[in-house]
Amino acid sequence: MFAIIETGGKQYRVEEGLEFNVDLLKVEAGDKLALDKVLLVDKDGDTKVGAPYVDGAQVECEVLGHTRGKKVIVFHKLPKKDARKTQGHRHDYTQLKVKSIKA
Repeated sequence: MFAIIETGGKQYRVEEGLEFNVDLLKVEAGDKLALDKVLLVDKDGDTKVGAPYVDGAQVECEVLGHTRGKKVIVFHKLPKKDARKTQGHRHDYTQLKVKSIKA
């Protein structure tokens, strides 16, 4: 059984027991989280497609913690000038573990 959910403007394919990262959410580690924006649910070939969301479907997750992504270096240089700019960025993530899919 799997589902396709939407959170943070992105879509994820999830199954029970899967650990994955989403954009930072305002929740504490150890909390339970119910994601109700379920776009599709498939159970042994029986597929339910939402318009836009499946009615009554829910994915229950446990918050494992908050992490940060790899550092991305942004470098700008203007040719024939003495202009350089270096900037770094690390994205913040919330790590979730799928406990159950209800459809």
